[in-house]
Amino acid sequence: MSQQKDTNPSIFTLDIDGMTCASCVARVEKALDHIPGVEAASVNLATEQAKVRLEPGSTTSADEIINLVQKTGYGAKISSPHGKLAPNPAHAFWGSDGLGRVLLSFALSAPLFLPMFFMPFGIHWALSSKWQFLLATPVQFFLGWRFYKAGFKSVLAGAGNMDLLVALGTSAAYGLSVYQMLASPHANHELYFEGSTVIICMVLLGKWLEARAKRQTSEAIRALQKLWPENAKVLNSNLEIKDGVALDQYRELPLDQVFPGDRVLVLPGERIPVDGLILLGNSHIDESLLTGESDPVKKTLGAKVIGGSLNGEGVLIIDASAVGVESVLSKIITLVEDAQTQKAPIQKLVDRVSAIFVPSVIIIALITGLANWIYLDSVSIAILRSVSVLVIACPCALGLATPAAIMAGTGVAARFGILIKDPQVLELAHRLNIVAFDKTGTLTIGKPQVLEFIDLSNASDKNSLLATAAGLQMGSEHPLAKALIGAAKSAGTIPIPPTQSEALPGIGIAGIPSSGPWANQKLLLQSIASLESSPHYSEILTKAQDCLNQGQTVSVLMHSGTPSVPLAIIGFGDELKSSANAAISALHQLHIRTVMISGDNAAAAKRVGQSIGIDEVFGQVLPSNKAEIIRQLQTSGKNQTKQYVAMVGDGVNDAPALATADVGMAMSTGTDVAMQAAGITLMRGDPSLVADAIDISKRTWQKIQQNLFWAFAFNATGIPLAALGYLSPMLAGSAMALSSFCVLSNALLLKRWRPMHL
Repeated sequence: MSQQKDTNPSIFTLDIDGMTCASCVARVEKALDHIPGVEAASVNLATEQAKVRLEPGSTTSADEIINLVQKTGYGAKISSPHGKLAPNPAHAFWGSDGLGRVLLSFALSAPLFLPMFFMPFGIHWALSSKWQFLLATPVQFFLGWRFYKAGFKSVLAGAGNMDLLVALGTSAAYGLSVYQMLASPHANHELYFEGSTVIICMVLLGKWLEARAKRQTSEAIRALQKLWPENAKVLNSNLEIKDGVALDQYRELPLDQVFPGDRVLVLPGERIPVDGLILLGNSHIDESLLTGESDPVKKTLGAKVIGGSLNGEGVLIIDASAVGVESVLSKIITLVEDAQTQKAPIQKLVDRVSAIFVPSVIIIALITGLANWIYLDSVSIAILRSVSVLVIACPCALGLATPAAIMAGTGVAARFGILIKDPQVLELAHRLNIVAFDKTGTLTIGKPQVLEFIDLSNASDKNSLLATAAGLQMGSEHPLAKALIGAAKSAGTIPIPPTQSEALPGIGIAGIPSSGPWANQKLLLQSIASLESSPHYSEILTKAQDCLNQGQTVSVLMHSGTPSVPLAIIGFGDELKSSANAAISALHQLHIRTVMISGDNAAAAKRVGQSIGIDEVFGQVLPSNKAEIIRQLQTSGKNQTKQYVAMVGDGVNDAPALATADVGMAMSTGTDVAMQAAGITLMRGDPSLVADAIDISKRTWQKIQQNLFWAFAFNATGIPLAALGYLSPMLAGSAMALSSFCVLSNALLLKRWRPMHL
C-alpha cells in the first residue's frame, strides 16, 4: 500500500544501516540529539531503526538529518511503510551478513585450524607458511573488509564499535603471523593465521545467526502485513445495491486507489481489504490474527468488519469507512512497531555503559599486552592475549538484550490480541499490586436495557414521556442512550428530537424537546448520583429503591424549571461478560487485588462486584473522581507505601484514570481516546486478557533481566580469562559470536507463550 507510517510530519522513522553493537546505537543517538530542531530520538539495534521527533515549528528536513547521520559512518533512509518487511539486501546469500560469505570463510579457514584437532593424537602437521598466508589473506581483507570499513568510520566519528575491536584484534594476529613468517620462513607451527581467520569466521557466523533471529523477532509484524490483500473489487458507483445484484460489475483496483465511501465486493475465502459496514450479505469472519479470537465471528447486515480479516462462506458488499493508515490493521501495526522501536527505561543504563565500553576495552587490551610482555617477556603471547581481550569484549549481546526481548514479547502478545504500545509497561507490570476495573463495557457487555420506567409526572400518555426522554439522547453513542432509544422504538413510539441539546460531563444531558407535552421546555436527563443536592433527592431515592436494590443503574428525567420537577425514573440493567468471573480469578492467582470503580449507585456496584469476587468496590464515582481514586490506591499500602495500580476501561471518562494509573489498559471495543491514554490495548472486549497482558509483560521483563545478566556476566568473566591467557583468540571469537545468538535465542523462547486461559 502507498501510505506513510507516521501521519505526523514532525515524527518519522529512519532505517539505519551499519549498526553492529550498542556503541553504534549510542553514537547514532548522540548524533541525532545534537541536530538543531530534533526534540527527541530513539535508536533500536534489533530493528535497525531510529525514531525522530522534531521540535514544534522546526524547519529541519528529513534529508538534512539523513545526511548528518551518514557523516557519522552509517547509512540512513526514510523507513518504508510499517518497517522493513522486504528481505534486506545485506542479508542476501553473498551480502555482508550472508550465508555465502560464512561458508566461503570456513572453506578457506578449514585447512588452517583443522590441524589443531590432530595434535592431541601426536600428529603435528601444518600447511607451509606460504599456503597459510595465501588462505588467510582473502579472509582477512576480502571477507573481513566490512570490519575495517566500519571500524575506520567509527574512528572518524570519534568513537569505537564492535567492528573496530574485531579489526584491531584480527589485524594484530595477522600482522604477528606475517612478521614471524618473514623472520622464520619455515616456522609453520609458530604462526597464528588460524586465530585471525577463525575470529572472522565466527563473527560472520554470529552476524548471520543474529540476522536470522532478528527476523524471527519481527514475525508478528510480518504476519500482520501479509493480511493486506493487494487489490480490492470496487463496485461501479451507479450500481444499485440490492439482493440479486450483478456481482460482475466491479473494477479490480490496487488498494491505494480505494477510498472511503467505495463499495467493495468480497467473495468467500478472500481477505477483506478495508474497514467498513456490511451493505449486503452475511458470513462468518475470521479475525484471529487481529483480535486473537480463535472462533470465526458471525457478521450480518450493518455489522462492522475489519480490513485484513478473512471472509468465510458468504458473499459480502462492504461500504468502506477506513482505508490505509486510518484502518484498524494499520493502527495495530503502528502500535506494535512503535513499541518495538521505543526503549524500555532500563535501556538507559545499557546506553551509558555502552558509551564508554569500547574505549575501556581498548585500554584494557593495551594494559594486558604491556603487562604480559613485561611479565612473560614474550611479544607474541602479549599480542595474542590482547587480541583475545579485544575480540571477546564485543558489546553486541549487551545491545540486543533489551530490544530483542521487547520485540519477541510484544510480537507474541499481539498475536493473542494484546497490544503493548509502551515498553515502560514491561518494567511496571511485574510490580502490579492492584487492578482497577471500570464496570460498564469492561466487566459488563456494555449494552444495557431499560428494565424500569417509572412515570412521576402523572402524564396521560406514558409513551410520550418515553419518546421525550429518548429524544434527548438522539445522536449519543453512550450505551444507556442506545438502550433508551431502543426502548422507545420497542414501545412503538418515535423519539422526539430536541431543538437543542448540551452534554453535561459527569451529570447527563440537557435539551429542549421540539414537540410533545414538554415542547420548548428545558429538560435534564441525569444520573441519580448528581441529584444529591436536589430537594427532590429523598423522594426520588425512595421511589427508585427497588431499582437500586436490583443493581440497576438509575437515571432521572427532570424538568429544569423553578422549582425543578422530577418527571420519570429510568432503571437500566446490564449483563456481566461471560469471562468476568474467570478474569478476576486469574488475577487472584497472580496475587493481585481487584477493585471496581463505577458511576453506578454504591449498592448496585457492590452487588455486581460481590457476584464476581471483586475485592473492593467504589460506587457512585463521578468520571472526574476516577483518577483521584487511582491516586488513593497508589498510596494505599502500609505506611502509605507505593502500590502499583493498573486501570482497565473503555470510555472517554476512563481516559484520565488510565493515564494516572501506572499501567493503563483500554478495551478496543471502547473509544480511541481511552486507547491513546493507555499503555496496553486489549483487542477483544474480554477482561480475561488483563491477566494475560500482565503475565506476558512479566515474562518479557524476566527475559530482559536474564539477557542483561548474561551479557554483563559474559564480559565480566570473559575479559579477565582472556587477559590471563585462558582463552585463545579463536575461542574468544567463537564465544563472542555465540553470545549474541544466545541472547536472541533466549528472547525467542517468548514465542512459545500462550494465554493463561488456553
